[in-house]
Amino acid sequence: MPGPDKLSLVVFSGGFERVHYALVMASAAAASNRKATLFFTGPALRALVAEDDGAPGWHRLAPAEDGTSPALKDAAFRELGVAGFEELLEACVALGVTVMVCEMGLRAQGLEAARLRPDVPVQSGGVVTLLNDASDRGGLTFI
Repeated sequence: MPGPDKLSLVVFSGGFERVHYALVMASAAAASNRKATLFFTGPALRALVAEDDGAPGWHRLAPAEDGTSPALKDAAFRELGVAGFEELLEACVALGVTVMVCEMGLRAQGLEAARLRPDVPVQSGGVVTLLNDASDRGGLTFI
């Protein structure tokens, strides 16, 4: 039996490791010729904020479960040969992963779309937009 034809991920958690793994899953899906959508909402939206005070927004995600800051955890991942946050985000963009931002989530987090990274093309919408984008043969996962 074939696997899902599309992966749709609702990225809600503001935890660095969870957002990082959502990028892993989306880039892997796209690299294996499956369509993928990342729907960012809630605290996870910080991952897409452009640099503020010289650091990308993902540096302000919640620390890793062991208390390590996102920047240090990312460096530790890269030392272990695990793709870093920027590398994964760039791969998602290059592989054509659809990146959506929830309009309601932006308002709830007090963010304006103008503060998002210019290097990541985003579609704005809501849950209905996500559901219309999802495939009836695809997987929908909440992270």
